[in-house]
Amino acid sequence: MITFTPARPEPPRSGRAPLISPYPKRAAPGPAGRTKEVVWFLAKLLAAERQRRGTPRGSRALTCFWQAVLGLRWFRDRTAADALARDHGISRATAYRYLDEVVIVLAEQAPDLREALERAKDKGFSHLILDRKIIPCDRCKEPAVSVRGEVIDLWYSGKAHAHGGNVQAVLAPGGFPLWVSQVEPGSVHDITAARAHALPALYPAAAAGRPALADLGYEGAGIGILIPVKQPPGGRELDVNTRTRNALQRSLRCLGERGFALLTGRWHTLHHITASPSKIGDIARAALVLTHFEHGYIT
Repeated sequence: MITFTPARPEPPRSGRAPLISPYPKRAAPGPAGRTKEVVWFLAKLLAAERQRRGTPRGSRALTCFWQAVLGLRWFRDRTAADALARDHGISRATAYRYLDEVVIVLAEQAPDLREALERAKDKGFSHLILDRKIIPCDRCKEPAVSVRGEVIDLWYSGKAHAHGGNVQAVLAPGGFPLWVSQVEPGSVHDITAARAHALPALYPAAAAGRPALADLGYEGAGIGILIPVKQPPGGRELDVNTRTRNALQRSLRCLGERGFALLTGRWHTLHHITASPSKIGDIARAALVLTHFEHGYIT
């Protein structure tokens, strides 16, 4: 277990004092008030990465502490790279490089699905929730051929009516995010993305007594992935037992909406990604690690 001992922040290596304060003047209650601990958590990860690379001490424009502040400002407030460069006294290219390093070191700490399911088993969860989100991004049109042989825009989601990346998530019964996947283009259907990233691990969990609840976007997922029964054609109504089952299942599954709301509400950079859409998965996994730390899910 890593222990963190807050100390006085070191000045940036660039020799210029940053134009921002590392901590808010008044800490908010709950997880949002752990800003100082999150900064030091990230700074320790960056220090370990620099040590692994053999980076000479004092050779970087910013210390690990101030690089962590820079990265968290981008995650929390979507601060533009130009503003980060100006405030920290570095070039814009260096700011982009430092942001990439922050994303990578955090994403490497994200649990894989097997680890997340093992922890769910240890906590005795009765079920899990499978959900997804299209995370918007900037993207020029990228032609691709669909399974029907039609030319489509690869990163455009017809469901969300926007360009973005499809990220899958497995959530606790209360909606807390346990795992998020790598990104698939927005044109990829939910069931296709789930088959690639989530379903192979969820089937054994369901066989062990922890089924996954999902919506109709996952129709055809298979045994152990529970979805509501669709309304029959021809204006016919479902019987009362099936309607009751659907209502109970939806009341449990709707708690999963909290998962992505928790991630996007706290880490505003997920509102719209301006980097390459291929990085959306790593950014989402990095945000998951920050959320886990803030809520005491990891130490």
